Amino acid sequence: MKKIKKIKIKLNGRVKSLILDSKLSDLLKHLKIPLKKVAIELNEEIIDKKKINKIKLKKNDKIEIVHFIGGG
Repeated sequence: MKKIKKIKIKLNGRVKSLILDSKLSDLLKHLKIPLKKVAIELNEEIIDKKKINKIKLKKNDKIEIVHFIGGG
């Protein structure tokens, strides 16, 4: 049986294990995060949402996902 290789990233301050070669879009789909209501930061840089399908996550990447909340 082939062992699945994993990497560890930090997501909003918590360590999370992902399959090697996961893309940012895979992570967001898994977490069921609505793209229209969040801002995504990867290693302290804001990510253009049009590029999430192209971004492969690497070991020790630091991701912050901030939800927008409406109100007044």
